[in-house]
Amino acid sequence: MGFNVLDKTTVKVTLRKLLQLFLQGLIVLAPIGITLWVVVGLFRWVDAFLPNLINSLFPNLLEKDAAGNLNNIPGLGFIVVILLVLIVGWVSSLFVVGKLVDVLDTVLEKTPGIKFIYSSVKDFLEAFAGNKKKFDKPVLVNVDAVDVWRIGFITQQSAEEFGLTDHVTVYVPHSYAISGITYIVPRTRIKPLHDVSAAEAMKYTVSGGVTDVHDE
Repeated sequence: MGFNVLDKTTVKVTLRKLLQLFLQGLIVLAPIGITLWVVVGLFRWVDAFLPNLINSLFPNLLEKDAAGNLNNIPGLGFIVVILLVLIVGWVSSLFVVGKLVDVLDTVLEKTPGIKFIYSSVKDFLEAFAGNKKKFDKPVLVNVDAVDVWRIGFITQQSAEEFGLTDHVTVYVPHSYAISGITYIVPRTRIKPLHDVSAAEAMKYTVSGGVTDVHDE
């Protein structure tokens, strides 16, 4: 009887841990997977119509293979995709279009089911680029033992939402991985790295300390 209860408890704990790991992995992989899906989709879309478009405009420009299919121009699809992304970025920066994007952004963030993935992808990407960069304040953070320090990045200057007014939120990336751990620590347990850039700190951490700081 006792064995069965213990066994059931172990199974529940294991399943709960597996679910937690699955959700954590999903949060990490979703931005990467969606980005790759969009980029690959754009390449395929461009490669599908670009040769026919060029052939209709310039009939003698592209050669055909033995099967009669039009040959692609190496690198042209990549250039078109890059230009397309740049144009979308420029158009989205315009005032009117920016307002429409904000409306769409609000709708997606309030749509049940979609908002979780959309918000996670958006916040993750904006943490590295855009107007809401988060990984730009490298620090040393003491979270393990006295005089043992990790390299991290301040992502929130206050933890008032959790009732910790004198604490900050620090993200500590793992070495040779795209994962990391979020800590909420007192301000007294961090040391800002004024002479080390965010890129240098990230490179040093991800490489496991192999790469030298300020290494050009």
